[in-house]
Amino acid sequence: MRLLLFLVAFSVFADATEPTAPLMGAHAHNDYEHERPLLDALSHGFQSVEADIYLVDGALLVAHDRDKVSPERTLQSLYLEPLKKRIAGHANKRVYAGSNAPLYLLIDLKSEGASTYRALHQVLTEYREILTEFPQPGQPLLEGAVTVIVSGNRPRDLLATMQPRLAAFDGRLSDLESADPIFVPWISDRWGSHFTWRGEGPLPKADQEKLESILTKAHQRKLQVRFWAIPDAVASWEIMHAHGVDFINTDKLADLCDFLTEKQTSAH
Repeated sequence: MRLLLFLVAFSVFADATEPTAPLMGAHAHNDYEHERPLLDALSHGFQSVEADIYLVDGALLVAHDRDKVSPERTLQSLYLEPLKKRIAGHANKRVYAGSNAPLYLLIDLKSEGASTYRALHQVLTEYREILTEFPQPGQPLLEGAVTVIVSGNRPRDLLATMQPRLAAFDGRLSDLESADPIFVPWISDRWGSHFTWRGEGPLPKADQEKLESILTKAHQRKLQVRFWAIPDAVASWEIMHAHGVDFINTDKLADLCDFLTEKQTSAH
């Protein structure tokens, strides 16, 4: 009996300490490699999580490499089902009980793009009630609790024509001038392909000017910006935060959580 009371009390305490609003700008890179995929990121308030998927014998399996897939680690079991249950348990029907902001689920297609996306679309339709639905031109965006962004082997034409469209396209810097924010709400790219700074010393002036130009153009067009393969350390996070990069990639959930929480606290 005492053990039961302790477990109940512990559960209530754990729920009480869960973040009620997302930590804006926090993106869990390769989230599935953490001890508790999705749950560790949510316990730190992350606004965005990333899952790599392979289409294997009709199933969408989550892993970084093809030889690491496991039949029980599906996109549904690790992400979509836990999110559906969590949302159902909140009065506002959102991922975070104290915020209507969506959680971003970045899905990186690792296997062949068209076949993988077709399988993904079929799965997403089963969770349509929790997902953002992207409209035909001239129609309003139907924002759900979870907004799916497709990256990796992105079949652009197929994605554009799929109805209902339950995912957006993860753009690159080459899309910056022409991107429609309803179809391409994010611009993501490899940091090292465009900047010389590698984590040591101040950001060179040329890099700073280029970063500012990218962000100005993106934000004028209502696009959000993310860089991957950034140095995963405070020096890099300082630059991303100071310049207004929308999502900061990290594998260090607790450290980035502390960093962004301190920034938010000091801003008030």
